[in-house]
This record gives sequence, structure tokens and C-alpha cells, in this order.
Amino acid sequence: MIHDLGKIGIPSELLAKPKVLSAMELGLIKEHVNIGFNILKDIAFPWPIAQIIRQHHERMDGSGYPLGLKGDALLLESKILAVADEVEAIASHRPYRAALGVEAALAEIAAHRGTLFDADVVDACLCLFREKGYKIED
Repeated sequence: MIHDLGKIGIPSELLAKPKVLSAMELGLIKEHVNIGFNILKDIAFPWPIAQIIRQHHERMDGSGYPLGLKGDALLLESKILAVADEVEAIASHRPYRAALGVEAALAEIAAHRGTLFDADVVDACLCLFREKGYKIED
């Protein structure tokens, strides 16, 4: 529930912009992971919450941000959050596009299974939706 806490430090007009962002604007939005990390890094949690938040846009192949971490350098919780965040983002409405739906989201994570997203995490997510009947609440 707090993975995007750092967006509090991003101008709201960027977050709600209904068109494609410039490279500079995208760079500012990408800072939300570091802002969230800095807000939470000194708070004692029973889990590495600040690191999980910082890593949730990292990708298995190292193409993510902010640190370019890959594979085993990523926390399992971050790998899980990355898949969950991707599914929610694709399935939901965004200011710059209509919701694409859960099936489009599941197809996207399946297409990047083992490259951008952890294969086991993708498999677990697909199982939850396709075999266990999980649904995203509107």
C-alpha cells in the first residue's frame, strides 16, 4: 500500500498529465522510488520495506531503475511487488490511456517472464488469476 509513497514528492501535474511525458519528466517521476526510500529508510520495520520500495522498478535483466540491479541482487519481495505493480498499472486506467484490462496485463508479464520479471513470481501471479480466481477490485 505504500510502494508509491515517494510520489508525494512529484508534482501532481506530472502524475496526472494526460499525454506522453518528456524524458526529463519521466526522469522526475522515476525519482519516486528514491524519495520513498529516503522517507522510510530510518524507520524500523520487521522487513526491508525501504529497500523493497526502492527496488520495485528494477528488472531481472538489469534494465530497471534506479540502481540497475538484476537477478539475485533483487529482494524476493521486490520481485513480487514489480509483478503486482505491473499488473495493476496495465489493468487500471491511467491519465494518458484507458484501462487495458487484466488479460492484457497477464499477457504482458507472461511475455517478459524470466527476462524483466522473475519466472517463479510470474507463474504464481498467473496461477492466482487463472486457476485460483483472483480478481482486482474496481
